[in-house]
Amino acid sequence: MKIHIDLDCFFVSAERILDPSLEGKAIGIGGRSDQHIFSKQDTRQTMSLDNRGAFVMSFFQENSSSSTNDLNAFIDPDGRIRGILTTSSYEARAFGIYTGCTINEALQKCPHIIIKKPNMRLYQRLSHELHNFLCLRIPLLEQGSIDEFYGDLDGWVEDEDVPSFIKALQDEVHEKLKLPVSIGAAKSKYTAKLATGMAKPYGTQTIYPAEVDAFIKDIPIGKFPGIGGKTKANLQGYGLQTLGDIQNAKSLFLNRTKSTWELYLRVCGIDTTPIEKEHIRKSIGISRTFDPIRSREEAKRRLTILSRHLGFAIIRMGVIPTNFTLEIAYELRYKGKAAICENRLFSDKFFKDTCQRLFEEADNFPSLHIIRIGISTSQFTAHSHRALSLVEFEADQEQHTLTQQSKKLREKYGLDALRWGSEI
Repeated sequence: MKIHIDLDCFFVSAERILDPSLEGKAIGIGGRSDQHIFSKQDTRQTMSLDNRGAFVMSFFQENSSSSTNDLNAFIDPDGRIRGILTTSSYEARAFGIYTGCTINEALQKCPHIIIKKPNMRLYQRLSHELHNFLCLRIPLLEQGSIDEFYGDLDGWVEDEDVPSFIKALQDEVHEKLKLPVSIGAAKSKYTAKLATGMAKPYGTQTIYPAEVDAFIKDIPIGKFPGIGGKTKANLQGYGLQTLGDIQNAKSLFLNRTKSTWELYLRVCGIDTTPIEKEHIRKSIGISRTFDPIRSREEAKRRLTILSRHLGFAIIRMGVIPTNFTLEIAYELRYKGKAAICENRLFSDKFFKDTCQRLFEEADNFPSLHIIRIGISTSQFTAHSHRALSLVEFEADQEQHTLTQQSKKLREKYGLDALRWGSEI
């Protein structure tokens, strides 16, 4: 049997560990895209790659807030309340508050809600502690994200003993780490994850093979992990509304693409996706949304900062990316995008210059305000057979050596210890 372990309102639960008085209260965790990253002052930022899984590295600022309510941090000088909620407690959700709603909207629906700024250093530490705890109790463990894990119990726990095992595991996690989790179990990873969702909050559910058909019959297709908005719309175009409808439409999936057939097998709970103990990261990126800016010089300054942060993560990972992509979001929902493939030895200077070149290519609407910049890299040479270009290798080697030296200084004194002159 496979199991899926999901932390209930993880960020809120973590805050309650620090401050037990928050228990039972409406809590919202909100942010403003940590725009301190663009500050011209030294913010003493550090970065963590400790946790593995499907989430991006985290940057930390030393002077984090510890007050009971951080609402003042989201109020502009003109009195406007800015920011969106990353997550909220179940007590807050009872008022119609949802992930992604604005803090202002949350306050209108629930005036007594307590707003906290994200404390990613705390969340990463607790996730790491839970990972180590679970490794001692489950022989094969996969971390899917900062707040979810998969485990394989085959050969370790008999199928008939799985319900009691996951309930005991849930109780032990809460007792030892003070973290509430929900756990689902099934033969398939995807069915186990679906079972966890149905068991929340703080529940457990085991779905045996003979029970899958009845279990999925009336579940809306949008509830299934991996079915996003676009896929959902396509399936609904064929009149499919529930997972049971998908199961009964086998011929529709059988003669299409490999991915659609794999989706069908996952929905039916008969896929054989294994538990992967170690994830090989195939890409990494960073993006920030901010108030509209027209100045291209300021946009390029922010891009330089983003490239420095992402470059630090790349050099920490010990990989050499060869695919580079930059995306720009403008006001009025316009977008620009550019990409390039370069087989060059990685360095800070090479990456900064490449990002600036991509920006010039992607900026298709120079008269519009920019509200978001994102850069990403992929196709790491450490995971492929691509050869590096020999034409610029000698110069690249010098820059690569300088970058390695810069990495040591930033690890010791923070990411802002060394910055480009154009950032200031």
